[in-house]
Order: sequence, then structure tokens, then C-alpha cells
Amino acid sequence: MDVLESDETRDLRAAVAAIAAPFGGRYYVEHAREGRECTELWHALGDAGFIGVNIPEEYGGGGGGLAELTVVIEESAAKGAPILLLLVTEAISAEVLTEFGTPEQRKEWLPGLASGRRKVVFAITEPDAGSNTHKLATTARRDGDEWVVDGEKYYISGVDTADALLLVARTGRDPDGTARLSLFLVPVDAPGLTVTPLPVDVMLPEKQFTLRFDGVRLPGTALVGEEGEGFRQVFHGLNPERITGAALCVGIARYALDVASRYARDRTVWDRPIGAHQGVSHALAKAKIETELAALMTHRAAALHDRGLPAGEASNMAKYAAAEAALAAVDAAIQTHGGNGVSADFGLLPYWGLARLLRIAPVNREMILNFVAQHSLGLPRSY
Repeated sequence: MDVLESDETRDLRAAVAAIAAPFGGRYYVEHAREGRECTELWHALGDAGFIGVNIPEEYGGGGGGLAELTVVIEESAAKGAPILLLLVTEAISAEVLTEFGTPEQRKEWLPGLASGRRKVVFAITEPDAGSNTHKLATTARRDGDEWVVDGEKYYISGVDTADALLLVARTGRDPDGTARLSLFLVPVDAPGLTVTPLPVDVMLPEKQFTLRFDGVRLPGTALVGEEGEGFRQVFHGLNPERITGAALCVGIARYALDVASRYARDRTVWDRPIGAHQGVSHALAKAKIETELAALMTHRAAALHDRGLPAGEASNMAKYAAAEAALAAVDAAIQTHGGNGVSADFGLLPYWGLARLLRIAPVNREMILNFVAQHSLGLPRSY
């Protein structure tokens, strides 16, 4: 595997950076504080063909893969504008629909996802299931030619700006009691679906919601792929979510280090820049090393996924390393700024909140450690 980037990848980075830079940190922080999505940036990237860079060309996409999408996500974040919903709409929904959707579903949804003018968000998390997908309680049962959905979802991002949900529901159980899962496309205005805002203290442009399904009726054509194959389909989307989550973290870390390094060069105390002191410079240098290492693992995971090779281990490791690197980088940036690190004028705290969130979601660090212990090291399962 070539660790050196191609000319095409460098050109993609430059093109995305040129679009994102005029928006930048001030734009993102203002939207995060007000809870307003970064629609203008989203449309600018969509109009340039970058939102759907991983969607096949026949549906209006760029014809690339997850490797290209990670570049778009990382570079936007590195210019101060991390877009969380790209993980949901493009890394999960678009990947799943491209792989498992019917021809009619692809034709209906992929062009809009490619242009950025439509969104399909992912609905899997439940209040009582945690990370155990087998414990999902939301059900979909057949009623003639229709499906009837009942249950609740929790911490679902971006429902207010979405056209549909990619819903994970239980449609039966295997003889050993394991849940049989299936995926469905659900319009956000479906009768019987109640959408309730879920307040969070993290400053984010994207809002979170609780969803309640009370006898929501769906046509048979809402089923994505085959009934009972949802577990396999979900994991085709979860690895990309972890990889792009890692890319988002790498971009956040790069932005924080750029801001902090500039401040450390310019801020003079006792006749010398504060960056001349090892107490400042070493923390930033350490964060830089960790960020570069995380970036390498992220690109490796994306390459494995695009080649159809097992990517679970690399995806989890990339997510772990990048989340740790992002949090360390933002924390070092805040510390470098001293009291200005918590000043609204310098706008660093929203990035700390997002980095801290990404240490938990889309999979927390403890479950990643469980995965590595069990699958990479062959240790007994701990849960």
C-alpha cells in the first residue's frame, strides 16, 4: 500500500480547502453557538461535487470511494468547519444504499445525496440498547404488503434537516434468540412518527433528537435489501462511519494545532514568543505527532474498505487514535492560549466539545479496546 498521496488526492485536498477556508472557524463557531447547521458550506461543497464524492457517477456522484470522502471531511475540518452530518448521510446512508438499495431506491435517493440537496440520516441508537445492537427494541412487523414500526430511537442527528431516516429495526429473532434486523427508509414526516429535540450542552451546529414510532406504516418498497440482513448491512455502514469520524478528528486536530502554533509564535511574554518555551512547544509537538499517526491509520482503513478487504480492526484503531489526538490537540491549544483559551473571542471551546463527543461517538473508546483485545489479541471476551 502506497503511503504517499497521489497528485489527484493532493488536488482534491487543495480544492476542498479552497472552498472551506473562506467559511473557516468564525463561521463554524457562530453556527455552533446558535445551533444552526452549516448549510451554506454544505451547499458550496455539494455544488462543487464534493459532498457525494463517494457516490457512483451514474447517480451524479464523484465515482470515488471512502478514501476521497475522508479527504473532504478532513480538509473541511482542518479549515475550522467540521461537518458532522457527512458521517451520517454520506459515510453511512449513501454507502448502504449504494451497496444494498434496490435500483428504485438508488435512483430516488442517491442523486440528491450526491448533490447535497437531500439528506438521509441514520436511526439506530436506542435508550436501553447502548452498544449492543442485538438488544434493539424497535420492531417492524409485516401487515399485508406493508410494514408497521413501533419503538423509540435516541440521539439521532440532523432529523430537522433530513428528508428520510435509514432506520434499523428488529423484524424477528433467530432460533438462538439473536435479533434479526432489517433496514428501512422512513420519511421524516411519516404519520405516527414523533420527533422531539434532545437538548445537549455541547455547542454543535447539528441538533439531536428522540424519535417515537407509534404504528408507523411503511410500504413494502421501504425495505432496504433483504429482510433479516440488517446486521450485515449496518456494519457495512458502521466501518465507514468510524473511518470518517476519524477523519473529522484529524481535521479538528490540524485546525487546533494551526491556531495554537500561530498564537505561540505571535504571543510574546518576557521578550520572547511563548512558543520558545518547551512547556508550550512540547505539548503541541506531541499532539502533532499523534495527529499524523492517526491520519496514517485513517487513510489505511479507508483504503482497506475501498478494496473490499477486512477493515474492522483498522477502522476501530483509526477512530480511537484520531479521537485521542483531536482531544489532546484542542486541549493543548486551549492551554497554549492561557485565559484566552476559554474566551469567546478565540472560539476554541466548541472544538473541545466536539472532540470530546467524538471520543464517545460513534463508538466509545472502551468498546474499541474491547474489540482490539478480543479480535486482535485473541483475549477472552469481557462483556
